[in-house]
Amino acid sequence: MSWFTKFLSSSLGQKVVMSLTGLFLMLFLIVHLLGNLQLLKDDNGEAFNTYAFFMTHNPLIKIISYTLYAFILWHAVQGIRLWQNNRAARGNIRYAVAFSRTSERSARNMAWLGIVIFVFIILHMWQFWLQMKMGVLQPVDVAAYEHPVQNLYLPVAEAFKNPFYVAFYAICMVVIAFHLWHGFWSSFQTLGLNHPRYTPLIKAVGYIYAIGIPAGFAIIPLVFYFSSGKV
Repeated sequence: MSWFTKFLSSSLGQKVVMSLTGLFLMLFLIVHLLGNLQLLKDDNGEAFNTYAFFMTHNPLIKIISYTLYAFILWHAVQGIRLWQNNRAARGNIRYAVAFSRTSERSARNMAWLGIVIFVFIILHMWQFWLQMKMGVLQPVDVAAYEHPVQNLYLPVAEAFKNPFYVAFYAICMVVIAFHLWHGFWSSFQTLGLNHPRYTPLIKAVGYIYAIGIPAGFAIIPLVFYFSSGKV
């Protein structure tokens, strides 16, 4: 077994993988939010459909997307492994003061939050991404292309008019916010990038990111639901 394999199989190696894949996924969320914000344009979905076609047909973006899917799975598997290792290490030990620190409580909840997020991603992709891959969406013309593209805007707009789906989506964004808040600053800490001088700034940026990104996603279905609706 090489040193690299040994490192990846170690507790520290698993934490480093979690941090790196987590930071990559955080960068993706920024791009994904910018794309989803096209839904709010008053153009009957033309900007969003143009974005969706580009993201699913550009060769470079497709490579990045498949890398992203692999990282999501890797991140999830590593998270479950770390959770199992921590439980095994604790054994039957009971602490006199349970959850005495906020950071400890957040770390122990990360696995459960991650499971909820993973289920949300699967349902989200099944409802929208899979429909595009199967080619079952009706075509629509957009100015950016000389050929019709699939109208992903239509099922998204319909879903965001459903109060149960909007509530489920908003709750999942709250869960993601908690997950991002802990994951952001702990990733820097795991990678050894924290410093007494910069840690407050890192935590502040992480706090803004953890609130801003989920809030940006949550605003979209809320706007659709509470507006008159345009499809």
